[in-house]
Order: sequence, then C-alpha cells, then structure tokens
Amino acid sequence: MKHLELRYFARLRDALGTEAETVSVPLDVASVRDLVAWLRLRGGAWDEQFSGARPFRAAVNQDMVQLDELIPDHAEVALFPPVTGG
Repeated sequence: MKHLELRYFARLRDALGTEAETVSVPLDVASVRDLVAWLRLRGGAWDEQFSGARPFRAAVNQDMVQLDELIPDHAEVALFPPVTGG
C-alpha cells in the first residue's frame, strides 16, 4: 500500500465534504490519473467531481503537475479547481 495525504480546495472541498484525508491506496495507483480513478470508485460526489466534466488541477508536494505525474509514497496531493487571476 501507498500512503498519501489528500487535500481538497474550493468547490471540491465543499462537494466532497472534507478538506483533507489520509488514504492508503494500492501500489498500482501510481499517477495522479490513477488516484483520480480510484477516488471515482467511491461513487456519488466523488465520481461527479472527477468524471472529467468539471475541470480540476493537481499538485504533488506543492508542485503543480499533470495527471500523468507519478506520486511517491507519503506524498501530499492537492486537488482544486482551476483559478483565474485578474
């Protein structure tokens, strides 16, 4: 098992009802994309928020990453909606 600290921000935090959690995921959850697929298996709001219909961004250990980025054990993964500046 791989151990991760997950953090959710803005609409994801509101929709999922949590701002953070520690999870143990199977070793085949190697990338952010794999993690998102694993989270979708929870169904309901998890599936809805990560289905691809609503955009989101990811950071691993506070570095912005693409979905194919590999996640090391004991990493912090943040998931949040895209932000715009003005």
